[in-house]
This record gives sequence, C-alpha cells and structure tokens, in this order.
Amino acid sequence: MTQPVSPPLDSSTDKVPPARPPAWRGLLFRADVRTLSLLGVLAVLVLIGGITKPDEFLDTRNLQLVLTQASVIGVVTVGMTFVIVSGGIDLSVGAIVALASVWATTVATQEYGFAGILFTAIVVGVGCGLVNGVLIAYGAMVPFIATLAMLASARGLALQITDGKTQIVTVPSVLDLGERDAYVLGIPPLVMVFAVVTVIGWLVLNRTTFGRRTVAVGGNPEAARLAGIDVRRQRLYLYLLSGLCCGIAAFLLIVLAGSGQNTNGNLYELDAIAAAIIGGTLLTGGRGTITGSVLGVLIFTTITNIFALNNLQSDVQQIAKGAIIVAAVLVQRRTASTT
Repeated sequence: MTQPVSPPLDSSTDKVPPARPPAWRGLLFRADVRTLSLLGVLAVLVLIGGITKPDEFLDTRNLQLVLTQASVIGVVTVGMTFVIVSGGIDLSVGAIVALASVWATTVATQEYGFAGILFTAIVVGVGCGLVNGVLIAYGAMVPFIATLAMLASARGLALQITDGKTQIVTVPSVLDLGERDAYVLGIPPLVMVFAVVTVIGWLVLNRTTFGRRTVAVGGNPEAARLAGIDVRRQRLYLYLLSGLCCGIAAFLLIVLAGSGQNTNGNLYELDAIAAAIIGGTLLTGGRGTITGSVLGVLIFTTITNIFALNNLQSDVQQIAKGAIIVAAVLVQRRTASTT
C-alpha cells in the first residue's frame, strides 16, 4: 500500500512569514533616539548661550568652568542612576556630600594632608551609604523615609562640626588640583575624574553581572529573588555605591571651592534625580542609562551657566528646571504606554 504524497507547496500562497526583529533592537533604537534628542537639546542650549553672550559663554575658561561644575554633581548622578534603576531613591546625597566635605576639612584631618582628606571624604560617604543600605535592605524601611532621615541627620551633624563656619583648606597639594597649571591638555583634573567615573559606571551597568542584577531588581524584585538574586544584598551594595560617589564628589567640591561648608551639596538630590530622569532612567526602576544621565547633568549645568551670564534670577532657573522635569516624566509615561 503506497503512502499518499503531499502536494508541493505553492510559493504564491504558502509564504513563510517574515521574521520579527529581536526586541533588543527596539530598545536600542529608542535609546539612540533618546540620546540624540538630549544631544539636540544640549546643542540648542549651546546655541542660545552663544547668541546671548557670545564672548563670555564661548570663552574657553567658561566652558572649562561648566564642565568642572558638572563634574561634582555628575559623579553624584552616576550613583543616583544605579539606585533609581534598582527601584530605589536617595534623597540624602546632598547632605552626605556636605558632611563628607566638612569632616574631611577639619583641622585634625588636614594634618594628614592630601591622603587624609581624600580618605576621610570617601569613608564618610561610604559609611552614610552603609547606614542607608542596612536600613532599607535589612530594616525593611521605605527608601524615601530612610534617606530623608539621613538627609536631616547628615545636615545636622555637618552644622555641628562646622558651627556654621567655613573651613578653609590649607593643604597645597589639594588646592593645586584646582589651578590651571594642573590642567592636562586644557582639561581640568576634576573633569577627568568625572570621565573615569562615568566610564566605569557605564561598564558596570551594561557589561557586568552586577549591572544585570540591578536592572532585574528594579524591574521585578520578586522575579529577581526567584531567579537566585539576593535582593537585599544587592540593594545594600547599591547604596554603598551611592555613598562612594558622594564621597568622591565631596572631595572634588573641596578642590573646587577650597573649603568645606555645611551648606555644600544643597539641592544636589534634586539635580541628580532630575538629570537621571531626563536622561531616560525610569523612576519605577528597571531601566536607565549612564550616558543619558551624564547628558542630563550637562544640560542642567549649561542652563545654570546661561542664566548666570544673563543675570537672570535663581528662582526663574528653578522654575525652568521644574518644567523640564515634568516634561521628562510626561514623555516617559507616554513612551511606556506605547511600548
């Protein structure tokens, strides 16, 4: 008994459906569009600055100043990006920078020179991050409440250390880093530190297991736990990382200002969160980009510089920042609803 032979496929009717492009291509495309959009905004701001104050804004020293000022808040923003990607928040970064800067510039600390100031700033930052991480990861405290408590405590301790007075740095090797003689090919040392932190942050978030775990925890903590990730330990590490970035930023601020004050880092938490948001980091966690956050920092710093050169009031500047934040969040929600 012969088997029935299947009829040949008709190429005109039985066509193989085209393969759908991988999901990562769509994500990459959106990331590229977002980056190009941010670059476009930055270019427009540079154009505005060049038109309104061409001689002052486009001056080499002014551009170096913009990059230097962006370096301090930029380092903080790198740490903040990791925290937000994980679904957390850190409202204490500005206060930690203030505490680290005044603790590192006390007379007793300055007796140990450059190494003493740098070591103290980093240790204080990491210590504060450790407290935040333990309270949030193992104390089951809401990040908003835990970091808000750290904000108040660190500000209070910084005020107690300084007694409301400015602590002048007298260590020449620290002060020399802020001088033009220390520039390398016209690039300030602070900017180079910022660049190194940015590159390391990008590599860690995008090319390491630590970065993938951070995204997983922010996307779905329960699924991350079931996948074998120690969610509590990961969150502890992230707040340690944020504290480390605050310590580095405190040292950069000491170099930039040549002093330590309890008012240092004022509203840094606002600027860092805003820069991360407009850079494409979701407040709900699970997605973020170091490149976007850095561009967000540059945008805000450029806005501040343009406002200062045009003698505009600081309250108008804050209103402009608030409007940018609202617009960025609305764009995020629209993007999330269409994907």
